[in-house]
Amino acid sequence: MNAFIISGQDRPGELARVAEAIAERGVNVTNVTLVTWGGQGAIALLTNDEPATRSLLSAKGFPYREVELVACTLEDKPGTLAEATRKLAEAGINIEACLPTGMSGSKVSVAFATSDPAKAREIVGQLAMAHA
Repeated sequence: MNAFIISGQDRPGELARVAEAIAERGVNVTNVTLVTWGGQGAIALLTNDEPATRSLLSAKGFPYREVELVACTLEDKPGTLAEATRKLAEAGINIEACLPTGMSGSKVSVAFATSDPAKAREIVGQLAMAHA
C-alpha cells in the first residue's frame, strides 16, 4: 500500500483541485489527511487505484512523492502511539507521515510512511508480538 504526498500552497481550493483531478479519472480517495504551515501544505492520500493516481498527478503537474506505507495496529489506549513511534525512532527510522486507517473494538490501525519501510515492518511486527 502506497500513499501519495502532494505539496502545495496554503490557500483555498488546493485540496479541491487535487480531489477534482482524481475524481475526473474515476479514482476513489480512500483516506486523506493534510497539514499546512508557513504558507505551504502537504496532502497525504490513499486511493483505490495507485497506477491511475500516479499517472494523473504527473499529467496534471502536481508535485508529489509516492511512499510505501507500513500498517500498524495499536491498542486504543494512552501511550501506544508513543511506544510505537519511540521504537521506530530508536531504530533510526524517520516517520514522514502517519495516517489513521481504521478502528475495530479496542484496536486502532495506522499506517506509517517511513525512511526505511522494511525495518519499520520488522519493528511494528515485534510490537504486535509483544502485545499479543
